[in-house]
Amino acid sequence: MTSTLSLRQRVLALGLLSLSAAASAAAETRVLRPEDHLSLQSVSDPQLSPDGSKVAYVVGTVEGKSKRRSAIWIASSDGSQPPRPFTSGPQNASAPRWSPDGRTLAFVSARPAGDDNKAAEKAQLHLLPIEGGEARRLTSLEDGVRSCVWSPDGSKLACLARVAPVKDDLGFERSDSRRYTSMFYKYDGAGWDDGRRTHVFIVDAASGDAKQITSGEWNDSDPDWSPDGTRLAFVSDRETKGSDWDGRNADVYVVPVAGGEPIKISDHPEADTQPVWSPDGKTIAFYGSLSEGDHPKIYLAPPTGGVPSRLASPAMNYLSGGLRWAEGGRALTFEAGSKGERHLFRLSLDSKQIAPVTRGPRFVSQVDVNEKAGLLAYRAEDTTHPNDIFVSDLRGGNERRLTRLNEDFLKDAALPDIERIAWKAADGLEIEGYLMRPVGFDAAKKYPMVVWVHGGPNGMHGRQWFFDADVLAGHGYAVFLPNPRGSSGYGEAFQRAVQNEWGGKAYTDLMGGVDTALAANPWIDPSRLGIIGHSYGGFMTNWVVTQTPRFKAAVTVAGPSNMVSIQGQRDAAYNHRRDFGGDVFRNYQKDWDYSPVRFASQVKTPVLILHGEADHRVPLAQGEEWFRALRRFGVPTELVIFPRGNHGFRTTGEPKQVVEALNMQLAWLDRYVKAGPVAGP
Repeated sequence: MTSTLSLRQRVLALGLLSLSAAASAAAETRVLRPEDHLSLQSVSDPQLSPDGSKVAYVVGTVEGKSKRRSAIWIASSDGSQPPRPFTSGPQNASAPRWSPDGRTLAFVSARPAGDDNKAAEKAQLHLLPIEGGEARRLTSLEDGVRSCVWSPDGSKLACLARVAPVKDDLGFERSDSRRYTSMFYKYDGAGWDDGRRTHVFIVDAASGDAKQITSGEWNDSDPDWSPDGTRLAFVSDRETKGSDWDGRNADVYVVPVAGGEPIKISDHPEADTQPVWSPDGKTIAFYGSLSEGDHPKIYLAPPTGGVPSRLASPAMNYLSGGLRWAEGGRALTFEAGSKGERHLFRLSLDSKQIAPVTRGPRFVSQVDVNEKAGLLAYRAEDTTHPNDIFVSDLRGGNERRLTRLNEDFLKDAALPDIERIAWKAADGLEIEGYLMRPVGFDAAKKYPMVVWVHGGPNGMHGRQWFFDADVLAGHGYAVFLPNPRGSSGYGEAFQRAVQNEWGGKAYTDLMGGVDTALAANPWIDPSRLGIIGHSYGGFMTNWVVTQTPRFKAAVTVAGPSNMVSIQGQRDAAYNHRRDFGGDVFRNYQKDWDYSPVRFASQVKTPVLILHGEADHRVPLAQGEEWFRALRRFGVPTELVIFPRGNHGFRTTGEPKQVVEALNMQLAWLDRYVKAGPVAGP
């Protein structure tokens, strides 16, 4: 190290100096700072009322520096009335669902029952009349509820809830010790497997009586009511239990609401998910995969089972979700990313053709469809606006923006411009990315540039709100956002092109993009480059610095470093088989060939490692291996461990940790890339 200042001391110094510099440089403008994360609001889960007159949705805020809060709001879909809060109190409320008659909103909350002001230990289902009044807690299940779906007639709800076994398979009473027989015993964000399994309960909307209709040593999910309200479709992996590949062969089942033996209707060797009934009740559409790692395709099958499912369209080439029926059963809609944007698409079952419904340089997500009212409700964001709620007609026209959650906070903030950059890989493959200019850009000046590598590898940069990049641009950096092969949004062949070489052509794609950006923008200083990545992006960051000394600093967040050891450490054990040419026990060489730690002696770039202590997707041991290897070879390196942080701590973790992590990135980049005032002696 060239300075005796600790990273935390440099972070504090950076905060004071950046505020002073920003104030003196442009008193009339404001750039985004890491601390602004605490003020930004989020919005999610829009739900149209049955008559289409209202939209319920969830607003997320930060209280203090360590607590996130969610509340349900309601807006008029025609914009005639301002949005209003629907739930109140200190407890979170989420998952709003309208009763079929539109008079009641169901939601999930850990709010107290009766006059007791103490929060419940588990979140339960509540009902609240639209006209107002007090919410009524409907369920009192031991482990609470996760989510609920109304029956077509409004008399019942299908809820997902976890069930705990009383004894283990040896007959011992359960204790705080953890005993496992399956290698899937931990899950990122959920922690260690406690033996509970998620099953379907039918809850009476009047009495709250709950009847469990599925059971077993597996998890059930995705319940969807038949139009006549007599059956449920759901997803469960009942055939691979005990084979140590839990979840890989999930199937779609149908079960009577009164209970009984489920009937399997799907027929693929890999996972089948997200079943939805057709309006006439004769067909169930679902996603299915033929081979591990394939993009799921849409299949159709009768609810009675016994016949092969059929492919809805051979034109499907998207990594998609949010499947729904449309036009009375003549079409299906889904959401998918495409070339730096995300939209709702329509699949015609007659022509088998696919066309976008929503359009524009933005990301559209969480679409709710009300065909009777002729409306869509959805979230939409772009590079200068975080998500807000919008409503349009069924073809995406006559759009209205219903919320403006962050408008006042951002109205005086200077936000960066973004432009598309395209280049050809060495093998001729077309690649694209996006370049964000520094705030206050002056073509006569030279600026440092940071390359931000997305995760996945099937993530995608594009026309979306990216707070981290906005902060970097406000701090004087150009930010390059590449979509090398492996990214989604460009078809299945493009996404699977990283197979057997995570650090191969994807690396040269990325570096080709850097060269293209530099050649087209002489204001970027090629001697001041930095690189950041999270998850797979962290892997690529680690890999890049083993292959080239061009970058003056690197920040790796929750990044793999040893592709051999991680296979037995992570929650999704050994699931890189297809990525690296087979099982690590039979063909470990590919895993080792693309392990950054193997080349630690070649690294010359200072590396900051940020890792969550509770990360089960890329366990902390990966950050520790990388840190120790780099220190072993004298590389300037620091490891920062975030207590309680899971794999997504950088964006969805404790708010104070999100802010701290971003401030540490700035301090590291300023020290080694910008060579600013906190660089030390």
